[in-house]
Amino acid sequence: MDSSRPILCLGEAIVDLICERPLAPGGFPDRLIPHAGGALANVAVAISRSGVPAALAGGVGDDEWGRWLASGLEAEGVSTGWLERLEEADTPIGIVIFGPDREPRFQIYGEHIGPTMDAASARLPESVSRSRALVVGSNTMVGPVEREVTRRAVELAGAEGIPVLLDPNFRPNRWSDRDEARRHCAELTACSAVIKCNRAEAELITGESDPLEAARALARSGPRLAVVTDGGLGVVTAGAAEATHRPPPIEVVSPLGAGDAFMGVLAAGLARVDWDFSRVSETLTEASALATSTCAHWGAQR
Repeated sequence: MDSSRPILCLGEAIVDLICERPLAPGGFPDRLIPHAGGALANVAVAISRSGVPAALAGGVGDDEWGRWLASGLEAEGVSTGWLERLEEADTPIGIVIFGPDREPRFQIYGEHIGPTMDAASARLPESVSRSRALVVGSNTMVGPVEREVTRRAVELAGAEGIPVLLDPNFRPNRWSDRDEARRHCAELTACSAVIKCNRAEAELITGESDPLEAARALARSGPRLAVVTDGGLGVVTAGAAEATHRPPPIEVVSPLGAGDAFMGVLAAGLARVDWDFSRVSETLTEASALATSTCAHWGAQR
């Protein structure tokens, strides 16, 4: 396939307002620093930084924050030609705070992912047909409007014969029903050529707590390749190839965006070997390195 075609990421770009210090229980986030964020935007940036063309399909508000996000993506080399700007929508803003365990907690304001995804839907046939792969996540399966847009994109990718890559990126606060989240993640898993998820997401979908057994179960459910990450304990793969990699230990500042960075490098690496999933081990060191370096700072894209 034409290597100039982008990998298309379908999903959200949001502003992360981050309290850049861990808070004790009950602590107040008295200083918030804006960072560019959004799971699929983060993936697109990582793909582009890896030297493979990337595009983001979705939308932002036609406001100062939306323009800031779009210009940042363009500066990173991510195509925003399929990123809609809506006058009637506010660009979503997420307040991100960290507890003593340095795990992020999110509160999203301006939830307009439905209208922005709906606006992007009219150009889905064009955007998918002009891309070399499609990356999706579960955040666009929460509401009924964005859910149908995601399903349509996956259907179009199948018709075009391009691979679908799934990063569930499960956020419990986005879902009112954990079982519903599991069902929709499982639905996307069955339609995907590749799934990359962390250990908790793999267990949510499969019920398996062991990362390798979970990866094997995921591969049996549809994907040709399953990749399960487990933080500093490493990465395992199953399906087209079984491989492992364990990154060197680091001092974690923030894990925010580490999984997105891994997914972006993984997607770029697989694209460079023309989707020969048996060669996944060639990408694991680079993907883990970027994910690890992402943990050394507060923002997902910095």
